[in-house]
This record gives sequence, C-alpha cells and structure tokens, in this order.
Amino acid sequence: MAKILETELLSSDVHKFVVEAPLIAEERQPGQFIILQTDLETGERIPLTIADANREKGTITLIFQAVGKTTMDLAKLKAGNDIPVLTGPLGSPTHIENFGHAVCVCGGIGCAPMHPIVQALKKAGNKVTVIIGARRKDLIIMEAEMKALADKLIICTDDGSYGRKCLVTEPLKELCESEKPDYAIAIGPPIMMKFCAAATKPYEVKTFASLNSIMVDGTGMCGCCRVTVGGVVKFVCVDGPEFDAHQIDWENMMKRMGTYKQREALAKERALEKLKSNENCKCGTMLS
Repeated sequence: MAKILETELLSSDVHKFVVEAPLIAEERQPGQFIILQTDLETGERIPLTIADANREKGTITLIFQAVGKTTMDLAKLKAGNDIPVLTGPLGSPTHIENFGHAVCVCGGIGCAPMHPIVQALKKAGNKVTVIIGARRKDLIIMEAEMKALADKLIICTDDGSYGRKCLVTEPLKELCESEKPDYAIAIGPPIMMKFCAAATKPYEVKTFASLNSIMVDGTGMCGCCRVTVGGVVKFVCVDGPEFDAHQIDWENMMKRMGTYKQREALAKERALEKLKSNENCKCGTMLS
C-alpha cells in the first residue's frame, strides 16, 4: 500500500497526488512510470508516469486526468487514503546527455511526465525550449514549474485563449528552420506526437516520443503494449516508453489504442450511473 499525503486539483479533471513511496522515490529516473490499482481484488492496472520525486521525504508525485473508470475512482481518494497497489519504477529511463539545444513538446497532461525530463536535461547542461499545448487556457498545467526550468517557454492554445493560437507543431517547425535543435522529445496524445515527428523529420532532428499504450503487467509478459518501431516489435513497458519518433508505426499504434474503447466507455458509463445513484441516495437521506 501507498499512502496519499497530499491532493490538489490542477484543472477541471486533472489531479495531483503526492504519495508516500520511499523505495520508488530512491530509485526512479526520468521517463519511468508506476502501475497502480485502486481495488486489490478487481481493480484495473493502469500506468502513470512519475511527475516528480523527493528522495529526502520519500515521496513521488503523480498527475493524472480523470477520464475513465479507474482514474475516476482514483480521483475520489483523499489525503490519508491508501492506494492498494503501487509498483515501480518501471520502464527504461530517458537517455540524458548534453545534446546542446533540446526541445520538449508537451500536449495537455503530457507536461507531467515531461517535467522530470526537463529537469534532467537542464542539469546535464542543455539549452531547453519547452512548448506546451492545450485546447484552452484552463487546461494548461505546470506552467510555473516549466517556466522555472526552461530557457524558453512557448504556450499554444487551440482557441487562442492563452499564448499563441496554434498547434504545437507550428513553433516546433519554426525552431527547426531558425535554430535547428539537436534533440526533441514529445509527450502527449498520439496524434500530436505523430505530427511532431513529421515536423522534425525533414530537418533530421533526432526526435523521441513517450508512448502511453495499453498496459497490464508492465513487465513485458502480456504483450498488450506492443508497438512496431523500425519494423521490429517492441514492448512499451520494458523497451520504452520512449522510442525514435521517426521509426514508430503510428497508424498501428493508434489502432491498438482503441482495442478496448467500447468496454472502456461502458465501464465509465456504469461508474457515472453508480455515482449519480449514490448522490441521489444521499439527497434522499438528507430530505427524509
């Protein structure tokens, strides 16, 4: 079990948990993740990237979006509650060195896993440009944390409510044209990462993407997270989560992401119905 020490709502459905996990805090490296369950007997196993860690305090920070049944159940937990299962650190760490100029592109919740990578890139002596993209201003997270680390921060919103009204690929392409970066990494929705790869490829900028594929055991046994990279089958949980973005079979990856879409939608619908039913029961009790 792992005790939740602090909780914070970062936006309408994005939550930040500080969790007591001293062994994971001691060992974790940028790019790695954990797998957790909210119910020991029947709970789904989901991966979450470690957004930060404090070795002295023995804590890790998890940031997640409540979009499905399991993350909705997780969001109900409060400080003092325990997470029944929390395993990690898992996955291969990000390769960090002094590349020169590194560009880090984050889409939405992708700011969370990107944060420790930006920390490490700066520590290694890189000039770091961070590009954050979101649909609108209120969905932007970790702006202050990124601003404190980055040499340059660019914010883009689809509706123009904050920063530039454009997709993240626009400033990324501009950078490739004006001051070709030595390294780029993208974390966010698959379609965003795919187009980031397409934007840097003509300029031969070494580009990586951190994949968020379906995952069960996290140790390479189940095969749910397999992707094709350069014509070779890889497992995101042990070979990744980061891969050469120019070599990823994006169409296959995105198709596999929809494998359980109908079941996920049904599970979410049932969870919402249960929540609504519980709220009605509470109201009925109060009225009586």
